[in-house]
Amino acid sequence: MTDVPETLTLKTNRDKVGRDADQWIRRAFIVLLCLLLVAALVNVFGQRPVTSTATSAAARLQVYAPVHGRGGIVYAARFRIDAYRTLRHPSLVLWPGWAEQYTVNGLAPQPLNQASANGKLDYGFGEIKAGQHLTFWISLQINPTNVGRRSQRVALYDGNDLLLDIDRTMTIFP
Repeated sequence: MTDVPETLTLKTNRDKVGRDADQWIRRAFIVLLCLLLVAALVNVFGQRPVTSTATSAAARLQVYAPVHGRGGIVYAARFRIDAYRTLRHPSLVLWPGWAEQYTVNGLAPQPLNQASANGKLDYGFGEIKAGQHLTFWISLQINPTNVGRRSQRVALYDGNDLLLDIDRTMTIFP
């Protein structure tokens, strides 16, 4: 039978005398990991969409998109414009937080025109008659290196007249 290596002692290695703190450190780590998993299950880090609404005498704007996300996820943001009066030249202006470190996968329906308005995305549509609505979709993917908070403000214009706007913030987790 071989001898026990000189660095091992029965008191320390078998009986674990003086190593009680190690057990509690491992248990605390497991509890912390479980809390993190429970937080993920209740969508603290998820992409569950939230509806933001603004209303004026001319129109109502609804934005349906997540306010929390993770790098790599793909989601669709929905913008619904309900016209209370005829909107001759409606356009949605999206702040840079909608495209900064994102991949835009698609737009539906295609806007009549797309422009840059001082660094913001400007999507112009055809006339929306009173009592009708327009639903506009953008398919987005968050780039994996995108972490932090982004302003995702949205403004609805009719020509040069600002009708209403919604101020949102997107939080992106690693």
